[in-house]
Amino acid sequence: MSLGVLEEETFCHCCHQLLQQSEQLRDGWTWESVQGSQEGYLRKTVLRSAVINSHPVWNQEESSSDSKTHTSCHSWPDQQGQEKEQCVVDEDDGVCVVPEGNSQVLQYEYHILYSSSYSTPVLYFRASTLEGRSLSLEEVWSSVHPNFKTRLLNNPLSTITQQEHPLLGQPFFMLHPCRTHEFMRPVLQSAQDQRGQVNYMLTWLSVVGPLVGLEVPLKYSTQLPP
Repeated sequence: MSLGVLEEETFCHCCHQLLQQSEQLRDGWTWESVQGSQEGYLRKTVLRSAVINSHPVWNQEESSSDSKTHTSCHSWPDQQGQEKEQCVVDEDDGVCVVPEGNSQVLQYEYHILYSSSYSTPVLYFRASTLEGRSLSLEEVWSSVHPNFKTRLLNNPLSTITQQEHPLLGQPFFMLHPCRTHEFMRPVLQSAQDQRGQVNYMLTWLSVVGPLVGLEVPLKYSTQLPP
């Protein structure tokens, strides 16, 4: 494996290791095969709480002073697990809206595929409310953790984009892989210099996953691969 470049055979091997560790840790990763094809992808579904709104997030700093409400109505489980809806009525047009700052439980579905064009793994994902409404690109951007948002917003459309899933033909969001070699090369170089071993997939996932709410448990780094 050249530094920063992942061959497809190595990708499959790393996926196999990740699946074995995930099974031991009960972390929820599975391998999904595509019917009529030898191709497949890693898949994981999680629920997480996030604050979302539909304003274009790259213009949000300019509009935050005069923007006080979301433009849609949402619901989420209360402490007893019942659906709870909190809305206010916009006096200008009578639309039921949700005040900014309210969080709700969202379902995220993550897929990891191999890109032969970039010779890297690629993280695809989609998100929806518990009622099944898919999130827009603006809402996905608004749910990005503040620790990462400033850096990503320097060039938002080249980082998180919406594209067709190459194996399913459905609309998904993806983290663009154009800079994968850039941040993976020094990690692999350091491991090579120290004659150590690095699981490319786990290292890569620990960098890109948290950007879109996918955390990698620390137990992966302390558990010896089977």
